[in-house]
Order: sequence, then structure tokens, then C-alpha cells
Amino acid sequence: MIVGVDIGTSLTKAVVFDGAGVSIAQATTPSEVLHLPGGRVEQDLDQVIGTVATVVREVVSGLDGPVTALALTGQGDGVWLRDAEGEAVRPAISWLDGRANALLAKWQADGVTREVFRRTGSGMFPGCTAAILSYLDEHEPEVLDRAAVAGYCVDAVVQRLTGEITVDVSDASLPFLDPRTRKYDEEAIAACGLASRRGLFAEPAEPKAVFQLNAHGAKLLGLPAGLPVTAGPFDLPASAIGAGVREPGDGILTAGTTLACQVLTDSADFDPEGEPAGMFLSTPTVGEYLRAMPAMVGTASIDWICKLLGIEVAEIAGLLAASPPGANGVRALPFLSVSGERAPFVDAAARAQFSGLTLEHGRADMVRALCESIAYAARHCFDAAGLSGRLYACGGGVRSAEWTQIFADVLGRPIVIPSDPGVGARGAVLVAAEALGQPYDVELWASNSRTVEFVPENVEYYQTGYADYQASLAAAQGLWRL
Repeated sequence: MIVGVDIGTSLTKAVVFDGAGVSIAQATTPSEVLHLPGGRVEQDLDQVIGTVATVVREVVSGLDGPVTALALTGQGDGVWLRDAEGEAVRPAISWLDGRANALLAKWQADGVTREVFRRTGSGMFPGCTAAILSYLDEHEPEVLDRAAVAGYCVDAVVQRLTGEITVDVSDASLPFLDPRTRKYDEEAIAACGLASRRGLFAEPAEPKAVFQLNAHGAKLLGLPAGLPVTAGPFDLPASAIGAGVREPGDGILTAGTTLACQVLTDSADFDPEGEPAGMFLSTPTVGEYLRAMPAMVGTASIDWICKLLGIEVAEIAGLLAASPPGANGVRALPFLSVSGERAPFVDAAARAQFSGLTLEHGRADMVRALCESIAYAARHCFDAAGLSGRLYACGGGVRSAEWTQIFADVLGRPIVIPSDPGVGARGAVLVAAEALGQPYDVELWASNSRTVEFVPENVEYYQTGYADYQASLAAAQGLWRL
């Protein structure tokens, strides 16, 4: 049995699946996310490693057979600096971090973001590796001097468990990997002023790479030394694989803390003069890529409005039902992240707004307007990513039947939702099984799902609503810089 572990930003999950892709054991535990002054967001590597140990030990304790491998996935972007032994040289800087906002704005003005995008197809935002490393090179150079590797969450955990310094090709895509060669673009690195720090970037692992649990990792997890370990892809492509995305043009909507929209393609071509946003991710399969538009909006916005209005998340369903499509004229822009937006456009100054409010409106209208605006943001992302085929969805947001219906109606297409919520861990397990020569029946795994159909009259209504959203967005972009 392969144990899949998904190391999310705020939650770590371990899952074991049966031969049909149904989870037979799972465990979760929270991670600590430190929100500090100045838009700084950090995590402690030791604490995150502890969450992995907790969930693995818990899930393994209930199994009636031996563990054959450990398959890891988790959050991407940010910077996880370590020394040669895998110890953190400073707290990890999250992808949610906003300390490099001003630097990113300068790069946009100077054409740096355009140059990197032209070479790699990946946009940059304040929480991406390039911006954070450049910020640290100016403000904390001694930290970079002490580090042996500047990597990501998954490879930080892998180094601690196996002793290997490595990185999955999906993580390495952000933002310096040329998808056509699966090698770093040295000119892109130089454009960000990081040529002198080039030695901090681990070379991407070969496809289907398998590592081994060392004595330290074995003791930590309570598993045998030498156990096979796979590292990646990170959570966005892992979720696409786990949900059943197989054909070019198919896409997946991940309605989590943030909103990730991805579309599979078999072409490494992209428009170098297009909007320098989103990500062009290499996958475990050579010749396949994911055009990813991971927006900063998502369920964190729902948590915010619940706190603002003094309601529980469980009340959202009733409030959505109490307000009709269009929220009785209330409109919203959902950009609540302190670091602005990163897809399908990049603007660190992006901010949220509500309009059309009167004394006659109530909580239901505000909640529905916010949920509709996030669905409009998803459509904006999928239009940019080139969605043309089947759409899958996962994440905490699609547990709400009412909100999922809004997504289906705004996007104007059915949405296939895997019955098991652990699609990131499922994707990691599928990749591990193939790497170990023990492939599962992927079609059988993907069949364990349900479909949410769109309502035709609502689709027609939301066509106009989406046009209004785009007009409001265009108008607001001018105000953000005042």
C-alpha cells in the first residue's frame, strides 16, 4: 500500500487508497501559518515536518498490510531555504507572502516580468521564488550565504526524510524552467538579478525518480529505512492527475484557500507577448503540460466575509439560496489578498470592492455577490488557460452544492467532482505507482465521481454578469494606482 501525503499550506493530509481509488484510511492535522506585519507570511519547517510525521503514523497504525511506498505532494511557490543537512536557515516564506510587492511592481515597470514570461511562459507575483529570493538578496544576504538550497515545501520535506537535495520538475517550473527543454533558462535567472545565487537551485529530478527513506526519516515516520519515496508533482498538477484530467483541453478547478484553474496541453508553445501571468507547468509525463492560472481568491474570501458578518460557514448555503442570481444588483470584486492578484493578471495593488449596495440589501446579497465574483474570476482564468474539454473540480469550495452550482452556471459547463476529496494525495499515489512499475487503473479511479449540470437560464444570465464583472475590473484597475 502506498501512503499519499499532501502537505498543504494550512493542513497536512495522509491518505491510503484501495485498488478502485477509494480512500480506506486518512488522517489530517493543521500546519501553523504565521501572518506577520508588513504582509509577511511564514512557516516553520520543523513544525511542517512534524505534521507529516503525525498523519503518516496515524494512518499507518490502522492499516492491515505493509506500506510499500510514500508519495509526497504539497504546496508550491514561496522559498524554503535549507543548509546541506536539510535544516532551515530561516523560517520558510509562504507563497502568500507580500513583502516583495514593491519589487514586483518595479519588475513589471522595468520589463523584467515580461522577459521571464517570454522565456518560460510563467508569470511572477510577490510570493514566487524569484521575487522573494531577490528581496532576500537585498535585505537578508547573509541568510542566502548560509543556505545550500532554495527550494519548495515538498523538496524540503524530501531532503529531511531522505537526505536528497532535489526538486520536482513541476516546482522547478516556477518561474525559471523552459518547458521545451525542462532545463533552467539562465537568462531568466539573470534577468531577476539572481545569477550569483544560481547554485541555490537544485537541478530537476528525472521523470519517475524514486528516493529512499533514510534512518532519520524512518525513525521520524515509524517506517522501515529504504522505503521508496516519490517527491511530487506539487499540489496543482497532482490534483489534476488525481481528479482524472487526461485529454488536452481538459481542465480542473481547485476551489481551495485560493482558486487554481488548470488546463492540460500537449504543446509547449505559448504566446510570448501574452499577459505575463499564470504558470506553464511541466508534468511527470514528458510532452504534457498544464497551463495554470492560480488566482489569489478562494475560500479564504469566504472565511473573511463570515468573520465580517458574524456568521458560520455552515450558514453560507442558506444565504446563497436566499439571494437570486445577480444578488439583487450587488456586485463584487474578490481581490482580498494582501499581495493582490497573480492570475490571470498580476497586480500586487489589486483590491476587493462591493458596489450596488442599498439599505434594502442584506447579508445574503453580499455573500452571493462575493461567491459569484469568485466564479467570474474562475471564468476569467479558464478563458486565459484555454479550457475546451471536460472540467473537473476539487477543494473545500465544491463541498458547497450551492456554490458549485454557481461555478457551473457561470462557466456554462458540467463539472465532474471526484467523490473522494483527497485528489492531491491521489495524484501523488498514481505518479508513485507508475514510477514503481505498479500502475493502477486510472480510468477506474477517475470513475468514482459525480457531475453537477449547469442550469441553461442561469448560464444566459451570467453571460451578462460576466461582462459587467470585466467592466468593473477594468474600471477598478485604474483606481488601484491612485
